[in-house]
Amino acid sequence: MALNTCKIKNTDIIWIDVYDPTDEEIASVSTKYNLNSYTLLDSLDPDHLPKYEEHNDTHFLIIRLYHDEKEKLPTIQSLSSKIALFFNESFIITVHRSAQPLIQHIMDNYVSTDKIKSTAGIAIHIVGDALRSFEAPAMKLSSDIDYFESRLFLKKNIPDDMIEGIYYLKNHAGLYKKLLLLSNEVVNSIKAEGEERPALHDVRDLHTKLVLLYDQVQDDANNLLNIYLSLSARKTNDVMKLLTVFSVFFMPLTFIVGIYGMNFRYMPELASPLGYPLTILAMIVISVLIFLWFKRKKWL
Repeated sequence: MALNTCKIKNTDIIWIDVYDPTDEEIASVSTKYNLNSYTLLDSLDPDHLPKYEEHNDTHFLIIRLYHDEKEKLPTIQSLSSKIALFFNESFIITVHRSAQPLIQHIMDNYVSTDKIKSTAGIAIHIVGDALRSFEAPAMKLSSDIDYFESRLFLKKNIPDDMIEGIYYLKNHAGLYKKLLLLSNEVVNSIKAEGEERPALHDVRDLHTKLVLLYDQVQDDANNLLNIYLSLSARKTNDVMKLLTVFSVFFMPLTFIVGIYGMNFRYMPELASPLGYPLTILAMIVISVLIFLWFKRKKWL
């Protein structure tokens, strides 16, 4: 276990950051600060979703933040990592399994420089930085939407791999949005007074902005998917229309050829010297009539 302790300047408030603890190590911290056993189990679960609770005058919350994702079809647990917080007026404890640079950043740039003066202020900054980690993925997904739109509308032939790319984009946007919606309770449950209140309002505004942004990306992905399917269906219909036109032209001609291809001995037209040119002429006339009929119906 890596344990980092920091004291808020000009106060008696202590911040304990616990990194990758064992059960025994976290139990000792729990005993010292009288932490609830159930929330302690939640803090050790790496796959736990965002939540907020309050026990023994101690606030407990879990927030998840984005980290680089390599899988094409990720889960909430694979595309984000977790930070658990216990805090009251005299202490704040952060617990996490993986390294979180934002913790050290807040300690160095806010706590040690007297920019934060309360445990609620630290919690607000941690939640805010966790939410801000989702801004870059949102921008990337929006850029991907623009890329797929340009390929879809500006290319003459629709790429076959596009539907797969749109599906992955839609899947990622849905997971990010779900994570943000689950974080709604955390964002709205934190209380702040005095100087920390504007920071809390900024965090809530950021949360609302990100939810709307991912909601827009998801809607755009759904619309793009529907347009892709419509264009693919239109392309198929154009092919079927062309085949139908050919079949209508050749159907009566095939009928005539079929009749004169029968090997009956007594067929009046076989003995006529004009039988062949008249048959060809009839085929031409029928083809022209079919063409004019199609033009009149505006099928061609």
